[in-house]
Amino acid sequence: MYKITTVICLLVLTTFSYAQKPDPLKGKAVASGVCYACHGLEGVSPIPTQPHLAGQVEEYIVKQIENMKSVNGAPPERENLVMSGIVPMLSDADIQNVAAWYAAQKPNLASAHNKQYVVVGEHLWRAGDNVRGIPACASCHGPTGAGVPSQYPRLAGQYQEYTETQLLHFKNGTRHNSAIMMAIASRLSNEEIKALSDFAAGLR
Repeated sequence: MYKITTVICLLVLTTFSYAQKPDPLKGKAVASGVCYACHGLEGVSPIPTQPHLAGQVEEYIVKQIENMKSVNGAPPERENLVMSGIVPMLSDADIQNVAAWYAAQKPNLASAHNKQYVVVGEHLWRAGDNVRGIPACASCHGPTGAGVPSQYPRLAGQYQEYTETQLLHFKNGTRHNSAIMMAIASRLSNEEIKALSDFAAGLR
């Protein structure tokens, strides 16, 4: 019995020894090769239609990239024309490493641009709308928009244009890899989506 237990323990320890932690420096190499044109080497995107990844929740980055993979020929959970040609080139280790690199970078800081949207955006962010079943955005993404590790993404400092586009995609069903966000977005008007996206950009 002692020998069997010892063997099992050794096998478990060996398995753990092969489980490599993400390597941000290797992730930097991946970013400099295939990611920087859209997301910037340090995660600050030069293109408003592409997301900033600096300081983004690491697990969230991994999930989104994995959702863009086609498994056994089936359509990916999240369809993205730009990423569809890139994701197949990334190994599981590449994904983990590049996510670690971007997560470790200093988050982008931005400002809201439309004062008229502040009241609407702030109310929905802080309090939601119980009558329509819209929870406060802060309850999942945090009061400062920093996100929650392993669950919800950082929205603070994100391009208003990008956040608005993603919410509209959730609303019309062209993005469907989050049932929660599809339900919430369906209850928001396009004007509210614009206001929320603008307000979230300026959070810090």
